[in-house]
Amino acid sequence: AGEAYSGLNQPAWAPPSWLFGPVWTVLYVAMAVAAWRVWRVVGTLEDRALGVYGAQLALNLIWAPLFFALERRGLALIDILALDVLVALTLVLFWRRDRLAGALLIPYLGWVLFATALNASILWLN
Repeated sequence: AGEAYSGLNQPAWAPPSWLFGPVWTVLYVAMAVAAWRVWRVVGTLEDRALGVYGAQLALNLIWAPLFFALERRGLALIDILALDVLVALTLVLFWRRDRLAGALLIPYLGWVLFATALNASILWLN
């Protein structure tokens, strides 16, 4: 993905490829802690908040293959727009169950919104 990313026309504000790994590592740890906190509060995996969390994880998982491997950047943009909605909904649902869990998702939402703008810009420039 790093080589493919570097080979694309990018906006001037695009981050370097080496930044994505550390950022996603921190975000995934925060997401896992948030989900664990909610699971502790609700006591079941069948809670709506955790269901939406799982759905957004699935959208997150398919974005990279769409964008990089399949080079379907338009579909990747549709995927990430849906991801934006589900991450925001997850944040709200987590917040209602455990405020710290919701707060832990704020950086994730910010990053995904930034990634959405980057995806759209790269689609436009390429």
